[in-house]
Amino acid sequence: MMTSSSSSSFSSSSLLQYLFLFWAFAFFGVVKGASPAVPVGNISHVEDAQYFHMYYGQTFKVIKNAIDGKSYLLIQNNSRMATRTKYCTGRIKSFVVPLSNYSINVEHFPVSFFELLGLLGTLKGITSDSVASQCLLKSYTEGQIEILNKSDSQQLTQFSAYFVSSIDRQQGCNSATFLATEEDTPLQRAEWIKYLGVFANSEARANQVYDAVKENYMCLAKAAARNTSSFKPVVAWLEYNEGIWSFTKEGYKMKYVEDAGGENVDDSINKATYDISIPDDLEAFHAILCTVDVVIDETFTSDVTGYNLSTFLQNINVEDHSCFAFLANQSVWRYDKRVQNSTTIDWFDGAISQPQLVLADFIEALFPTGNYTTTFLRNLAKAEGVVSIGPEMCDRDITTAMEPAMIGC
Repeated sequence: MMTSSSSSSFSSSSLLQYLFLFWAFAFFGVVKGASPAVPVGNISHVEDAQYFHMYYGQTFKVIKNAIDGKSYLLIQNNSRMATRTKYCTGRIKSFVVPLSNYSINVEHFPVSFFELLGLLGTLKGITSDSVASQCLLKSYTEGQIEILNKSDSQQLTQFSAYFVSSIDRQQGCNSATFLATEEDTPLQRAEWIKYLGVFANSEARANQVYDAVKENYMCLAKAAARNTSSFKPVVAWLEYNEGIWSFTKEGYKMKYVEDAGGENVDDSINKATYDISIPDDLEAFHAILCTVDVVIDETFTSDVTGYNLSTFLQNINVEDHSCFAFLANQSVWRYDKRVQNSTTIDWFDGAISQPQLVLADFIEALFPTGNYTTTFLRNLAKAEGVVSIGPEMCDRDITTAMEPAMIGC
């Protein structure tokens, strides 16, 4: 029998589909005299994530990606099925596991998941060196990883798997989508380590990492809930683009604020954008900002190191700072503290796989103690600079798994 870790939202028709798959593979083995069942080792169960589901058979595993509708049949390499079964259709692809090697389209891909699993040693190809991992950069500079042309399908087919984080373009038979950033909460995003773990038969390690991350995150959230402040600090996520400011309200960002003991700018502010060249818009925008205690400035810049408080103030077009609590309290933040080559930000990598570090940053931003050094957030109001990521910062053997950082709570 197969064990299911799917969420309750998984449809009965899809479940019947996978039961049929299991029957078909099992029948094939029995009728054709397949070798005895191959142990699959430890099993991962999906606890929080909404957009992937896993099923286990005797000699295979199936991952269902609920975002793009793809199913991945992962066949144990020492089973008879591994030599006889191959799928590459619009609905299902097959892989032999554990993967002997793999490559990544690193655009918006959180490679830190592979670091936590201890799999950098089998990573052999990347599409760019614009990554926020010091140990991956070290591996690349030492010649252990090659740069690939993502438009050259022949280059990509040499790998057992090619992981991508986009469903916008046609992908080859060895491609697999990894879409952790589509999840709505920090822990849901972090649990995608289990998705990658099954490709390497590393379920035990994936479970261990996620359990530690979740336990630490929940401990920090409980500690923040006990904060005795007379009111919750109000937080606004802001973005500036070509003269227009907007409030951003992605679910996982709102969750960080809530779990840190803060309050997000409420939904009564229903105007989507504010054009600072229009006096009425500017006045309305400034009026809202006067109710805010903490600002997270998400404005894109091609020069992270050069973006400072003066840049922010120029963009919001203010001369009198007296009514802005976030300026009086020196609480203007950006999430670009860790950056490689002034452009590639670790917020889109390490922050996804280790949300407990992000939550600890937010707790410090909302209730400053002065004795905690943030990992991903930097305070523009206190002229905090960036940390430039480079290969020289890697202090471990790349084949050794990176341990998640645990924060005292």
